[in-house]
Amino acid sequence: MAVTAQQIAELAGVSRGTVDRALHNRGRVNPEVAARIRQIANELGYKPNLIGQALVRTKRDFKLGAILQSVETPTMQIILEGVRRAAAELQDSGIELMIREVRGLDTELVLEHVEELTGQGVQGLALAPNNAPELRQCIDALDEQGIPVVTLNSDVPGSRRLCFIGMDNYRAGQTAACLTRQMLPQGGKILPLVGHLNNTAHNNRLNGFRDTLEENNPQEITLLPFQPCFDRNDYAHEITQHALRAEPELAAVYVASNGQQGVCQAVEEEGRKGQVKVIAFDLNAPNMELLQSDDLSFVLDQEAFEQGYRPPYILYEYLMHKKKPAQEYLFTDIAIRTKYNSDLVTGPTETPT
Repeated sequence: MAVTAQQIAELAGVSRGTVDRALHNRGRVNPEVAARIRQIANELGYKPNLIGQALVRTKRDFKLGAILQSVETPTMQIILEGVRRAAAELQDSGIELMIREVRGLDTELVLEHVEELTGQGVQGLALAPNNAPELRQCIDALDEQGIPVVTLNSDVPGSRRLCFIGMDNYRAGQTAACLTRQMLPQGGKILPLVGHLNNTAHNNRLNGFRDTLEENNPQEITLLPFQPCFDRNDYAHEITQHALRAEPELAAVYVASNGQQGVCQAVEEEGRKGQVKVIAFDLNAPNMELLQSDDLSFVLDQEAFEQGYRPPYILYEYLMHKKKPAQEYLFTDIAIRTKYNSDLVTGPTETPT
C-alpha cells in the first residue's frame, strides 16, 4: 500500500499541510521539523501524488476570506500582518485569501463584506467580530451553508463558529489585577478604560480585573466607574486628564483597549508621571516606546501576529483535510512585558498544525 502524506504527518506529529510545505519547499517550516519529515518520507519510500498536486495547483476557485475590524489600532496592524503572511504562503498552494479591513467597529459594514465575500465563493471565513446579535446570527447562517467561521482576537460566545483564537481576556484581566495590587501596597484609586462597549475582549478584560480586585481586598483599593474611550487616544487623554484633576488619590489607570498613548500624555502633562501607574495591553511599537520611557508600568501581550496567521491555516486544514481544531478555544499566551523584555518580534511562533 502506498504511503500517504497523512501517515507521515501522524508519525512526525505535525499537520498534513506542514508535510506538504516541507516536502515541496512551500511556506515557512521549522528547519528541524522539515528535516524530520523528509527523513520519515525517505525511510517509508514516500512518492508524491503528482495528479493530486496538479489538481491543487489548478483549483484556483478555492477561496478563503478574512474580515478585520479596528484596523487603525497598532495591535490590529500586527494581526493584519499575520493574515497577510498566511495569505502569501497559502497562495503557493492555489488558495486565495481575500482580506477586508474595517476601521472601528461597524456591524453593517462587516455584514456587507460577508455578503460580498460569500458572493465571490469563499469557503471559509476568519473574522475579528464584535458581540452584535446580527453577527451571531450571521455566523450561524454561514454554518448552515457549510461555510466555517473562525473568530479571532474577540469572540462571539454562543455562536456556531468553528473555534476562537486569541487571549483568554478574563484571565488576562485577573493577571493585571494581581500585578496592580502588588504595585499599590498602600492602595489608592484606579481608573479603568475600555475601548468599545460591544467588544467581548474589552469587556472580559474589565470583568476579570474588577472581579479579582473585589475579591479579598484588604488594601484600600477603589475602582472608579469605567469609561469607554472607543480606542481613541484623544478621548483617553481627556478622560484621564479629568480624572487626575478630580481624584488626587488616583494611583493607576487600567487601559483594557487602545488609548494608552493619550493616557500617558495626560499623566505627564499633569506632572504625575511615576506617581500614577499605567497598565495596558499588547506589545506593539508605540507601547515599546512607552515601556522604555517608563510611561507604562507593564503590558500584557497576546501574540497578535499568531491571531492573524493561524486562522487561515485552521480553515485550510478543516476544509481540505477535514481536521477540526483541537479545542474550541485556542488561547494564545498571556505574556507580561516590561521595559526589560519588550523586544518586538512578529512572526509565527511555530508552524500551524
